[in-house]
Amino acid sequence: MDDRFDLSGKVALVTGGSRGLGREMVLAFAEHGADVVIASRKLDACEELAHEVTEQTGRRAVATAFHAGKWEQADQLAELVYAEFGRCDVLVNNAGMSPLYPSLPEVSEELFDKVVGVNFKGPFRLASLIGSRMAEGAGGSIINVSSIAAVAPTPHELVYAGAKA
Repeated sequence: MDDRFDLSGKVALVTGGSRGLGREMVLAFAEHGADVVIASRKLDACEELAHEVTEQTGRRAVATAFHAGKWEQADQLAELVYAEFGRCDVLVNNAGMSPLYPSLPEVSEELFDKVVGVNFKGPFRLASLIGSRMAEGAGGSIINVSSIAAVAPTPHELVYAGAKA
């Protein structure tokens, strides 16, 4: 394996990690030697993937339920990662949501708050908690997954686009 991609001894945390891009990132980190924390709203899907990771790669994989829009859950997730591994070398804020709505005036305050919570508030909180520990330790990398909507939004995704910018 090319040394540039050797993640042996590293720990990667991926939110929204149980399916889609998140799942593929989890698998790639583990295939390159990292232990992984798989965080998503659906614990059963996280557990299934954790089992698959361990079976396929021999890497340690911790599954946990996590709602990116809940401030206190970011605190709990950061504590879990450091309790389990004592470090976090890579944080991928991948969890997101982009619901469709018929028109801007029909976006409810509840929907607005939910989209901003999952796509901005939660990733901010988690990055601040993990990032401060990274800075105090050996460093690390934070990857915030964005969207083309952040730079070229359409009217039907303005709330999401603003939260991802």
